[in-house]
Amino acid sequence: MTETMVESPFGDRLPAEDLKDAWRLLDTAERVDGFRLLAPADAHEFFLGLAPPDQMDLILGLPSNERRLWMRLLAPDDAADVIQSADEARRGELTGLLDDSAKREVASLLAYAEDDAGGLMSPRFARVRPEMSVDEAITYMRKQVNEKLETIYYGYVLDGQQRLRGVVSFRDLFSAKGAAKVADVMKTDVITVPDTMDQEAVGRLFAQHDLMALPVVDAEGRMQGIVTFDDIVQVVQEEATEDIQKIGGSEALDAPYLEVGVGSMVKKRAGWLVILFLGETLTATAMSHFEHEIAAAVVLSVFIPLIISSGGNSGSQATTLVIRAMSLGEVRLRDWFRVMRRELASGLALGTILGLIGFLRIVLWQQFGSDYGPNYLWLGVTIGLALLGVVLWGTLSGAMLPLVLRRLGFDPASASAPLVATLVDVTGLVIYFSAASALYLRHSPVG
Repeated sequence: MTETMVESPFGDRLPAEDLKDAWRLLDTAERVDGFRLLAPADAHEFFLGLAPPDQMDLILGLPSNERRLWMRLLAPDDAADVIQSADEARRGELTGLLDDSAKREVASLLAYAEDDAGGLMSPRFARVRPEMSVDEAITYMRKQVNEKLETIYYGYVLDGQQRLRGVVSFRDLFSAKGAAKVADVMKTDVITVPDTMDQEAVGRLFAQHDLMALPVVDAEGRMQGIVTFDDIVQVVQEEATEDIQKIGGSEALDAPYLEVGVGSMVKKRAGWLVILFLGETLTATAMSHFEHEIAAAVVLSVFIPLIISSGGNSGSQATTLVIRAMSLGEVRLRDWFRVMRRELASGLALGTILGLIGFLRIVLWQQFGSDYGPNYLWLGVTIGLALLGVVLWGTLSGAMLPLVLRRLGFDPASASAPLVATLVDVTGLVIYFSAASALYLRHSPVG
């Protein structure tokens, strides 16, 4: 591999840190040129640290005699990620760079959905038989080290049908008597994941049990591979990023921000903006319904932004907290009543706090220069009760909408803060002017 490296015309190597800093600003040809100026050890580390799409671009940009070396450097699960990053037309070209054994392993991984445990796992793991002695197992595991195993901390005990019977660590083997059987040393209470389990659920298992690796089994209990902690770190980051982008009112980006074209960016953001805009047009409809109230007391219009923003903010808080709790597995559909009860109490408390502040704002401003008329106390009561109602409604709707979407089979993150805010804007106006009609206008001379 070192023979393929080239030096700059001045005989200097390019520092890896310099290439890393400039990477996002370079096109494919410039990246390839920079990569080939790295020292061999730096190139190896730099390549393995790239994201699969960048590895794919780099491999395809290299001269044909160098591509095979770098493609075969990847573990099967990483090679599968690189192939999945390529267009359909070029996947065969990348697969052809692998040796026959790796091709079979990668083909089995590509048969799974990209976000399933089977698509994340590595098929290379240390395996032993239960009838082996401890000395035989240690010798056999040492031989397997040369097969580029994903991890050697654990040996997975399989029977003749490749079903998982237990797990044994190197530490357990070295501390046991050499003549003892693996079956007597192994632990049988093994946490496994089905090969079809969603990657987000796999991530939660790692967090709950603090494990280095999880064995992946098929429906018959046959072991297919392992998912390691470093495999899941990137998945957790991707899932969190996707949720945050959706909560912000945008489709999830499929590449780093600076690498997404302007056209693609507009396409991913325009849909939600149009939906939210159409939703906000209902606000104008609601206001037109209360034209008489606004005309009778123009002062009511002054407080519209205060009312609807408070409802939107409380709804955004609630939906963000519930979505995150659902992502972490802290809240499930069966917990809907507990969530509603908690948010009802929270909404009442928060609404009362803001309502009192709103009431005091009217009273104090009246005393220090503003003139809200002789019935300013009724205006204050109206503002206070409207804030209580809007904040309570915003909190409840923000908390319940993610659960409703999950029940309907949609992504809860689609209950974005902007969507909740739009919903609360419309209903907030109805609550506000209904309170104004029942209280302020009824006791005001203009009513």
